[in-house]
Amino acid sequence: MTEKEKMIAGQLYNAGDAELTALRLACRRLLHSFNHAHPDNAADAAGVLAQLLGGSGAGLQIMPPFHCDYGFNITVGCNVFMNYNCIILDPAPVHIGDNVMFGPSVSLYTATHPADAAKRLEGPELGLAISVGDNAWIGGAAVICPGVQVGRNAVVAAGAVVTRDVPDNVVVAGNPARIIRQL
Repeated sequence: MTEKEKMIAGQLYNAGDAELTALRLACRRLLHSFNHAHPDNAADAAGVLAQLLGGSGAGLQIMPPFHCDYGFNITVGCNVFMNYNCIILDPAPVHIGDNVMFGPSVSLYTATHPADAAKRLEGPELGLAISVGDNAWIGGAAVICPGVQVGRNAVVAAGAVVTRDVPDNVVVAGNPARIIRQL
């Protein structure tokens, strides 16, 4: 397997690989274009997002600045809104459903590293996929950790750190996030 294939499959991979390094640079170029697009020219920004993301539905709105590692691992449904300063570390796939709202400074981190210090110092990285279900609302400055699935209609309170899967139709809050209410 190539390092890219390992990365997407959720296996340990070498992020310093030439192909991955080139892909991150290409992503940064597109992000620069998106984040510096003139606000009166929404078509330019939309065109850049079409090149950047792995797929997106109608009605996508991302307020710049936006940051990600690769872009091609991110798929976004219809009517998604991401407020300012969202970060998606996407060495693993990220799927965002329809009608999802992100507050400002939301972070989704698929990237992680081996817990064993000796292995970690060798340099391999790992990515664990994240999904956010339809109609979810992720509050400002919330962090979604590697491998987490956020359910349909779920609400993640501002500032929450989500380390475990979130079921459908609940509100979670805190660090680590816990269910505080059923919807």
